[in-house]
Amino acid sequence: MDITDLLQGPMKNIIMSQLGNQLGLGNDQKTNAAVDGIFGTLLNGIMKNASTPEGQQSLENALTNDHNGSIFDDLTGFLTGSNKPANPATSNGAGILKHILGDQQESAVQSISKASGIDTGKIMTMMVTLAPIVLGMLGKAKTQAAPQQSGGGGLFDIIKGATQTVNSQSSTQSILNTLLDKDGDGSIVDDIASMASKSIFGKLFGK
Repeated sequence: MDITDLLQGPMKNIIMSQLGNQLGLGNDQKTNAAVDGIFGTLLNGIMKNASTPEGQQSLENALTNDHNGSIFDDLTGFLTGSNKPANPATSNGAGILKHILGDQQESAVQSISKASGIDTGKIMTMMVTLAPIVLGMLGKAKTQAAPQQSGGGGLFDIIKGATQTVNSQSSTQSILNTLLDKDGDGSIVDDIASMASKSIFGKLFGK
C-alpha cells in the first residue's frame, strides 16, 4: 500500500464516503478539508514524537505490536463497525488521540471544525476513527519497506514523507498554517511540537 493511496487516492475516497454517510455531512469539500486537517494534525504530532530515538523506538514497538496495518484488511468493515480488530489497542482511537495531542485535543478539534465548517462533535468522531487508520498506515508502510532498508532512519523517513504529502494539500495548509499557527510566525512546526509536548508514546504503547 502506497501512503498516497490513503492521503490522496482511492482509500481516502472510501473513508470520505463512509464518514460522510454515517455523519450526514453531505458536502465532499467540507469532508475533504476535515480529513486532510485531521491527517495533517496527527502526522505532524507523530513526527514530533518520533524525532527522538526514544520516541521512535516506542512508536516502532507500537506499530509492531498493535498497528501492523491489518486494519486495512477490511477497511470498510472497520469504518462501519461491522468488523472490529481482535486487538483492542488497534482501534483505540480515543487513547491514541490523547497521547498524540495531550490537552490540546479540544484546540485541534475547534481549529479543524472552524476551517472545514463541520461541527466539533462530528470532527471529534472523525478523529477517533482516523487515528487508528493513520497508525495502521504507518505500520503497513514500515512492514513493506523493511526488506529494502538496512539500518535505522527508515520509519522516520516514512513519517516525514507522509507528513510532507499531507501538508502540501491546500486544505491542510489552510488549517495548519492559519489556525494551528498559534504564535502567528507563519510556521506550524513549533506549534504542533507544543501540542504534542505532553505526548509520551511509551505510556500508551509501552509493552
